[in-house]
Parts: sequence; C-alpha cells; structure tokens
Amino acid sequence: MGIEVKVPALGESITEATLGAWLKKPGDAVAVDEPVASLETDKVSVDVPSPVAGVFGEALVAEGDTVNVGAVIATIGEGGGAAAAPAEKAPEAAPAAAAPAAPANEGVSDDQAQALRLSPSVRRAVQESGVDPAGLTGSGRDGRLTKEDVTKAKASPAPAPTAAPAPAQATAPAAPKGERSEERVKMTRLRQTIATRLKDAQNTAALLTTFNDVDMTEVIAARTRYKDLFEKKHGIRLGFMGFFTKAVALAARDVPSVNARIEGDEIVYHNYLDVSVAVSAPKGLVVPVVRSADQMSFAEIEQAIAGFGQKAKAGTLTAEDMKGGTFTISNGGVFGSLLSTPIINPPQSAVLGLHRIEERPVVKDGQIVARPMMYLALSYDHRLVDGREAVTFLVRIKEAIEDPTRLLIDL
Repeated sequence: MGIEVKVPALGESITEATLGAWLKKPGDAVAVDEPVASLETDKVSVDVPSPVAGVFGEALVAEGDTVNVGAVIATIGEGGGAAAAPAEKAPEAAPAAAAPAAPANEGVSDDQAQALRLSPSVRRAVQESGVDPAGLTGSGRDGRLTKEDVTKAKASPAPAPTAAPAPAQATAPAAPKGERSEERVKMTRLRQTIATRLKDAQNTAALLTTFNDVDMTEVIAARTRYKDLFEKKHGIRLGFMGFFTKAVALAARDVPSVNARIEGDEIVYHNYLDVSVAVSAPKGLVVPVVRSADQMSFAEIEQAIAGFGQKAKAGTLTAEDMKGGTFTISNGGVFGSLLSTPIINPPQSAVLGLHRIEERPVVKDGQIVARPMMYLALSYDHRLVDGREAVTFLVRIKEAIEDPTRLLIDL
C-alpha cells in the first residue's frame, strides 16, 4: 500500500476543486514536495505536492473530476524512485530510428499542425505532453487526432513503437478546403466562477457607468523625469498605476460610498482602501488585492502590482492573494481599449476603468492643441452611489492626475 496523496487545504471557504491535470503518470519518479497534480478552484490553480519521495503509483480520480479537501487522489510508492525512472525509459532508448523525431516534441509548427489537421486544443495537448503527433493514429472524424488520443499516448508506457509507421501518416487526406467544424471545450472552474459572479452582479446591482477624460501630460512628464532614478532606487519601474491608486485613495476620502458595500439593509464603510487590481492570467481574469493601498508609497504599490503580475503568469496566485478588496481598478488600456463599461466585482460597489492614452485635439487657453488624453469610466452600484457622488469622484481623480502635486499635499 503506497503513501496517500490528499487534496490540501485550499483556503478559507473553499471546500472542493476540480482536478485540472495530472503532472505525473504511473511509474514516474517523484521527489518530496514535487507537484503531481494541478487543481482548479473557484479562484486559483493549486499544485498538489508529493508527501514523500518515491514512485508515482495510481491515480484514483480522473481529470475533470470534482474532489473535496482531504480526499485521497493518488498513491506514492516509497523507495526505488531514482532507479525506477531509468528502467521505464530504457525501452524508449532502444529504437534508434525514433531518435530523430525528438525535436518535434519540443513544439508543433504551423505547417505541421495544418498537415496533421490538429485543432487548437489538440495542438496544445501535444506541446504540453511532448508526444510526437506524427506517430499517432487519430480516432476522430476522418482520422483526426483528438485530445484523448494524445492523453492516451502520454499515459502509455511504450509509445515509441507507434512512431514506426510514420509513412502511413503521409497518405492522410488533406483537409477539404473551406471545411466547417466545431470544437467543444469544457469551461474551467475559474471561468465558470467568473461567469457566475459577473452575471450575479448584473442581476443584483443597479449598474451605471459615468465617464470623464483626463489629460495625462503632467503624469507622463513626471514619470519621464524620475523613472530612471525611481528604478535605480527601488528596483522597479515607475508606472501609471501608482498615480491612479493614490488618486483613488484621495478621491475616496471625499466620496466614501465608492469604497463601501451593501450588506443586507446596512451600508458598510471601510476606513481603509484595499484595491483589487484586474490582472490577465492564462486561465482568465483574476483580481489580486493590494491591501491598505492608501497607506503605501508609489514604490510599494508598483512592487505589489508587479509581483501579482508575475505570479499570475506563473499560475502561483493563492486564494489569500485575492481575498477581500474594497475597490477595483481595471486597466484595459494595456490591451488597447479606448472605452469600456467595466462590471463591478461584488460585493464592491464601484470599479474604475482605465483606457489607452492617445493624442487628441483639445482646447487649452483658447488654442487647439494635441494632448495625451485618457478616458476614465466609473461603473458603480446606483443603490449606494448617487450620480453626483460618482461625478465628484471622477473629477477628484481627474484633478489629481492633471496636477500630481495634489497627491503630495493631500488636496
């Protein structure tokens, strides 16, 4: 009987997850704390570490299954782990003819994918598993490879012999010109949660969006003037988020309702500002929280946001990183968005949308001049935030950004 691998604690209020992928297969050597599986929760992806060093034994649940915290999902055989790995790989080294095919496992070119008629999901599965698609026989329509074919080939202990009849693949018929096809891909747990929460926000809150525009001349000038010194001293680039976070903190003092929430028949006001920063991750949009942002310096804000961005790309954000939040800033400008109406992140009551900076003609002192302008969008719950308050909030941000000195003297 091997050592049991159990689903670890996933964070407060999270009791179950979906098994996203097995990172090891039976017979693989594993080290202590080496990830053997990836779990998807409502908020983040979590790796399941091996409790001991040994050999991966048996996977007790399938990918896509729902598992509870504490459930046993696999077994690890103790001892012999280092010796087991070469023994399993020995048959693969025997056929010398298979060696030239190894570079193909490092990636699939566009031409190869087209010749083999690989769908996007199958192509991704091939790249992640390292399986040579040229040596597989497809079970799909017209002999196409499916994701299941790739998964089975990866799990097979002796996939190398299937690479021998490679010439047979050359006779595969080319995809008919203009062929129409469909592909069904199950939504991840994170994407399902995003969909549910956004729809709940529309159904529950009285959503309204107010717009304004802001002249970015002074902020750009300040950033240009001090960015090198800032990076040299703090080891991080000076971006625009620090200015806007500070401006939000300043404006929220005059309009506290945007930093509040409705709870039953009560309004809960926060005497702190925890900013949820919308970050794009491989599996969807996530909102890690910069806590007590109103008490942080520019450098601390930029360092926190940069750290979250790196963790999001690496898939290492934790549930604690995204817990709470009293106000959200969403920067669609990094993707080129000119204007949008963001949706609030419940139970928050407001979200500020930033957009791209572009030169537009504006009138200054009776003259038409070109200035770097940005549209601001504030979406809010009209049950709590009045229109006058929303406009006032945006005007305070506009004033602070167009005259950054206000951020220093608290005006």
